[in-house]
Amino acid sequence: MDARLTFIHDHAGFHPDRAALPAANPVVKLSGFTRRFGENTIIDGLDLEIAEGEFVALLGRSGSGKTTLLRTLAGLDPSDGQAIQIPRSRAVVFQDARLLPWKKVWRNVALGLKGLSGRVRAKAEKALGEVGLDHRLDAWPLTLSGGEAQRVALARALVREPKLLLLDEPFAALDALTRIKMHDLVLALWAAHRPAVLMVTHDVDEAIALADRILVLDQGRIVAQERVDAPRGERHDTARSLRPRLLSLLGGGHGGNPGDASVILFPAAHEARG
Repeated sequence: MDARLTFIHDHAGFHPDRAALPAANPVVKLSGFTRRFGENTIIDGLDLEIAEGEFVALLGRSGSGKTTLLRTLAGLDPSDGQAIQIPRSRAVVFQDARLLPWKKVWRNVALGLKGLSGRVRAKAEKALGEVGLDHRLDAWPLTLSGGEAQRVALARALVREPKLLLLDEPFAALDALTRIKMHDLVLALWAAHRPAVLMVTHDVDEAIALADRILVLDQGRIVAQERVDAPRGERHDTARSLRPRLLSLLGGGHGGNPGDASVILFPAAHEARG
């Protein structure tokens, strides 16, 4: 089963950065978002909507603005005076698990939770049970494998029941087999908790396997998107046709057949302005 999305032509009144089809209940909404550092424009007039429970993957070359966008959505960078809607309840999982080595695993998960100590520990235990680590509650972080450490980081994020979960290349440092297991775990946790997810990745196959929608960011603007409708686990045909087009975009060219209906291609920044 292949994914299909109507090709959007460049016509009068069409906004070139309209990366999200209108969401009925957007958890994230950015309108004309711009981020500059000195004379360098990192994000350039970007529009983005992410719906409740939607899983979105963000692809882009190094320097395309992915990290800047994620930091904004995480609330790590100021966004004063800009039209940004993000939920108060949000969590981030980074490539590095960022566990505190002097705290046992359950205390890392419970970090920042308020309430009676017994209830806090019970919440941490439940979260660790969801990621298959209820037997490692009192372990020290330095005794964990890379995959275990990332599972602890996921438990720490989801124990707060965030409305927005941000994943910053969380599986990039893992071996191939562990990554596949982590993909299955993330999908199971997403299905159970249903947060909106934005996952930053360089891995095209990972994006196709996990996401409802794939965005390609280049020079601070969303230049293409793909909605993947094929059921997860049945995306082999989708991957075979979509992978080369996404790789071409990441390599700096649009590639593929301009009449292909699967990928929305937006005008480049200079074309949009000209």
